[in-house]
Amino acid sequence: MSSTISEKSLQKPSLVAACKEILLVSDAMTKVKCARKCARDWRAGKLSIGNAADAQSMPDQPYFLDKPILLPPQQMPKLGRAGNEKNRIAMIHSFAHIEYAAIDLAFDLVGRFAHLFPPEFVDDWIMVGADEAMHFAILERRLRQYESFYGEYPAHGSLWDAAYRTRHDVAARLAVVPMVLEARGLDVTPATVKRFEQNGDVKTAKILNRIYHDEIRHVGAGAKWFAFTANLHFNQCGESHDEYWKRLVKTYFKGGLKPPFNDSARQKAGLSRECYHALAKA
Repeated sequence: MSSTISEKSLQKPSLVAACKEILLVSDAMTKVKCARKCARDWRAGKLSIGNAADAQSMPDQPYFLDKPILLPPQQMPKLGRAGNEKNRIAMIHSFAHIEYAAIDLAFDLVGRFAHLFPPEFVDDWIMVGADEAMHFAILERRLRQYESFYGEYPAHGSLWDAAYRTRHDVAARLAVVPMVLEARGLDVTPATVKRFEQNGDVKTAKILNRIYHDEIRHVGAGAKWFAFTANLHFNQCGESHDEYWKRLVKTYFKGGLKPPFNDSARQKAGLSRECYHALAKA
């Protein structure tokens, strides 16, 4: 995979530099602003994709804030079921952390791998990154409406692990992050929305429902660009799309796929039911 880089485009500021800035910024809301600026600048034609040498300068990990305190998943306190205000705040905080990490995941994907793809790849993932920034901002605002803040509760520190393990393989990154991790959100969010509605927090329910519909598009972007890489891989190696995906997931994802699945939302995102059900753990 390659893209033609014109001499004129090389005179523009680097997309990789903009993505690095987003990953390494040390303030949450500044990260949101940088993500939005990167998206605006790309859409305005102000950034060049760069080349493989530029991409190699992407950091192995983003800047981790002092708060929230990051814990292994097995040490995380159990979340309640939105039945009281404290549980609702903790759940909103958990969602905010997922969206915050998703900003880094989207822009790392762009900075690290954009030079391998047509510009439409950047169009899609810049949109995803800007969406994630918006999601975090509205959840952070909701926390403040509850007189809380992002960082008040601990958060699990494993969200970046999948990105780190797949930092040298874009097909593995697409197979695991959007098509497994983000797809899991499609499975669990509708029931969470209902719980918030049943407990009188309609405002948060509407926010989560908006995020849910955006995430269908995000998972769809993952499925679209994985298919792009899988077609090239098939031409080179003869391994089918589904077998390639299953092999990458088995290699790079340690958690196992757990039903029940939201087959309707997954189908809208372009995921093969037969494929993910074949890897499901009862």
